[in-house]
Amino acid sequence: MPKSVKKPCTTQTSISRYFGGLSSSSSRPQCGIKPNPAEHRLSRGKLKLSSGDEDGLPSKRTKLAVKDQQMGDVQCEPGPSLSVKEAKPTLSQGGGRGGGGLCSSTLEKLKGFSCLMADPFLRAIKDETKMDDRSSKSSNSRSSVSPSFGDSHQQISNTLPRTEKERDYETQNHEEEEDPELAVTNQGFCLSKITKSGGMEGGKAAESPSDSSAPCRRSRSTYTPLEQQVMELKQQHRDVLLAVECGYKYRFFGEDAEIAAKELNITCHLDHNFMTCSIPTHRLFVHVRRLVSHGHKVGVVKQTETSALKASGTNRNALFSRQLSALYTKSTLVGEDVNPVCRVADVEEGGCADVVSDPPDSFLLCISENWDKVKKQLSVGVVAVQPSTGDVFLDCFPDGPSRSELESRILRINPVEVLVPSDLSDQTSKLLLSIANASAQTDDRIRVERRDSAEFEFTSAMNTVVKFYCHTPEKDSRSLSSVASFDSPVICCLGPLIQYLQEFNLERVLGNESSFRHLSSESGGMKLSAATLRNLEILSNQTDGSVRGSLLWVLDHVRTPFGRRLLRKWVSQPLTEPQRIAERQDAVQEMMESDSITLNPIRALLSHLPDLERGICSIYHGKSSTQEFFLICSSLSRLGLELQALLPAVQAQIRSSLLRSLLLDTPDLLAPAHGFLKVLNEKAAKSGNKTELFSDLSGFPTLQERMSQIQSVLAEIQAHRKEVRLVLKAPALDYVTVSGQEFLIEVKNLLSAIVPPDWVKISSTKTVSRYHSPLLVERYKKLQQLREQLLLDCQREWTRFLDQFGEHYHTMKRAISHLATTDCLLSLAEVAKEGNYCRMGASDNIFKGRSTFMEELTEASEIISQATERSLVILDELGRGTSTHDGIAIAYATLEYFIRDVKSFTLFVTHYPPLCELEQVFPQHVSNFHMAFLLNEPDVTTDDGEVQPEFITFLYQLTEGAAGRSYGLNVARLADVPDPILHTASRKARELESLVNARRKYKKLLSVLWSICDKSSLEKWLQSNS
Repeated sequence: MPKSVKKPCTTQTSISRYFGGLSSSSSRPQCGIKPNPAEHRLSRGKLKLSSGDEDGLPSKRTKLAVKDQQMGDVQCEPGPSLSVKEAKPTLSQGGGRGGGGLCSSTLEKLKGFSCLMADPFLRAIKDETKMDDRSSKSSNSRSSVSPSFGDSHQQISNTLPRTEKERDYETQNHEEEEDPELAVTNQGFCLSKITKSGGMEGGKAAESPSDSSAPCRRSRSTYTPLEQQVMELKQQHRDVLLAVECGYKYRFFGEDAEIAAKELNITCHLDHNFMTCSIPTHRLFVHVRRLVSHGHKVGVVKQTETSALKASGTNRNALFSRQLSALYTKSTLVGEDVNPVCRVADVEEGGCADVVSDPPDSFLLCISENWDKVKKQLSVGVVAVQPSTGDVFLDCFPDGPSRSELESRILRINPVEVLVPSDLSDQTSKLLLSIANASAQTDDRIRVERRDSAEFEFTSAMNTVVKFYCHTPEKDSRSLSSVASFDSPVICCLGPLIQYLQEFNLERVLGNESSFRHLSSESGGMKLSAATLRNLEILSNQTDGSVRGSLLWVLDHVRTPFGRRLLRKWVSQPLTEPQRIAERQDAVQEMMESDSITLNPIRALLSHLPDLERGICSIYHGKSSTQEFFLICSSLSRLGLELQALLPAVQAQIRSSLLRSLLLDTPDLLAPAHGFLKVLNEKAAKSGNKTELFSDLSGFPTLQERMSQIQSVLAEIQAHRKEVRLVLKAPALDYVTVSGQEFLIEVKNLLSAIVPPDWVKISSTKTVSRYHSPLLVERYKKLQQLREQLLLDCQREWTRFLDQFGEHYHTMKRAISHLATTDCLLSLAEVAKEGNYCRMGASDNIFKGRSTFMEELTEASEIISQATERSLVILDELGRGTSTHDGIAIAYATLEYFIRDVKSFTLFVTHYPPLCELEQVFPQHVSNFHMAFLLNEPDVTTDDGEVQPEFITFLYQLTEGAAGRSYGLNVARLADVPDPILHTASRKARELESLVNARRKYKKLLSVLWSICDKSSLEKWLQSNS
């Protein structure tokens, strides 16, 4: 082989496509090189073949090697597609730099080979999705092959696959030079098909027509073992950003790396075949949450093997095995990877108000739609679950084209993620879009997950439900017959929801009956429509969609995160039962007026608590860290003990029946926490050391046995010191530990001659060397294996320990519910004396394509259809947006309907004077009122004819009787409308008012004239009006 051929020359292929676009519903094309001659560029002695993809992404680098021997593992086949007639100094028409080129013998070797490049990852995807239209989609392929010729060195080298020895080896960005003698033996090379008629002409290459549609191929050995492993994982989880554990980092690959680098503002670089970026292990929760907040689904891939156990296994030279350990989206942020906890001292000092930095609610909402062809009615089913707290709501209801019923439920639930079928109706899709765009913050927008519509079909969903509830291990699980009684739209939601949560290992929250509540009739609360929630700004303001300025914001003086979630439920669904309303009022009144010394300690107890509700749910899912468990369990135990001490005072001083029941029941419900706390070693729990976590191992026989084995090996190692001392003649010698290496025998270099030859040197300095004797090598290896096995045993025992605590989950949840209720009552007591104002009004909805008038009438229609005699109806300026006559007619007819037919308590705000006549028609049911004012300056006409508008002062007092006139120009003055416009408006208003008064006068005169029947009366009328 000529030496000139053994110099590096790279072949580059865009790598983002190997991982890109997998979440898309559309199929990706198989890799191919488009046979368009215009896309093949040859200049400056280099031949570059481009696929036409100009995305500017980094290219994949593949080294190719050619030897004077048969090539192994080469996916090439002889054929006429590579036609090179002779070796030339340059292939560029304009004359390239240098005179070097491929020698004739090398060109002869290349003749007859036709190699195609493809990504095995996408090829497998194509096989699964059966994409047949290859030629029509080849232009979307992100591949390019750029073999370089000329410049006096033509060579093709190869990248050998790595064999990973250690975990940290994978994180190094090394670019070793492979031995060219070994390059071809380990993998094949790929060359693009370069053909022409009679050779290459004009610096362009043309493909053989017979091979133009052939698929691309690439040997798997082109990729490193880690890359192959990542591709297999990505193939299984196509719509997930994978963070892969590599040593002390988590790495992203391919398009995942490009996305993560953009979202996290970190560096992305090319490493071997793929773009990559990395994050440190201890910052995983920060970056995962940031990616999730931008709407991504993030998977954490962890190593499932440990180094010592792997070294003793049969696959010691293979890659560390890895598997997906957790998935996270906006609604499924449950687990120690994403739930960092503050130190207990920080919580007690008030430095950390919440263990989990999540929004107050993180509901996952599933929606199904069923059209009844007979009734011609749409039925909507919804199931909402909050995996972090265990709350589950369900509902089924008919809805119209505006989806107003669905909108009201979405606003109440406030989901962060919505699960919908792929064939969701356009109306519902527009609704979700409008709600998502209502938030000014991108991070607050709803994430929409579209699933296969087949999952939402009743038969498929019922099969999923039956299979799940037949195998649910919960003792108090909802029976299958009870589940089957749900409406079919609810079943069509529950099935896909179970499948989705099973991907996250969070389906357990659906297995118990106590967590299911019907949304429409929960606690007998008042049903508030979407228009009411929006226009009255109950949960959010209409300016930027945030909570600030809303009724919820005014009432929110709670001290705990779980109290804040409960207060939102109270505000969005007020009570209607008089008894329960009276109980709350009595409790609030006692908190305001009572001089009891009991309530102040309770207020202090509720301050600076972690999110206990989410904490126990994380334990229930088996995803809690030792730090989080200790923080939650110690907080529960402390609350139970301190409330127990307050019981005598509560019984003696508290009169409210609601408060008494809440405070007296809670200590007993929290009692199980004491026993679990006693078992834990506080220091080990706070540091996350599971090997020393349990202070008493009597209940853990497996750990006892493993600890005994470790102690036995340690005893052997310690006993070996006597032999070492005799050999080295050093009676005081002891083992040393350096850089994590234990039981080292340190010997001065001057005395190295007395060291036995079978001892293994571990490390050395200028003055000393450190060794392991054969026994230490064997025993230390055994000790490391036992320690790693102990870690696995401790993890299994920890999981079992969490399951035992989970048996008390519903009891603990009830206790936390009592604490949340107490917190809400204290908040209402604090705000009871404040003044609250609420703004009313209508606005358009551009995202739904509806004007203000249409939006107003739609809301009015919903109110008309749902109002009852017990309803409170508030209508503000109904009839705006159309002509005066039509507006008055609509407003008059609507108000008359509520007075005569509905008979509800109605507050109707209007500027239409004719509506005041209804007081005369229904004197027993209608009264007119207006907001009082003082007229300081009436209309004044200046000498030059300009009209100055009146000046009045609004008193903001509701006064009986209708207003004599409207004073809108004064409001314009308060709004700083320029004076010339005010003067013109005043003059025009006076003209219109004079015209209307004249018409009224003429109408009255005509009415009197029409009633005259004799000549004398007519003469009197003429005299009086002459």
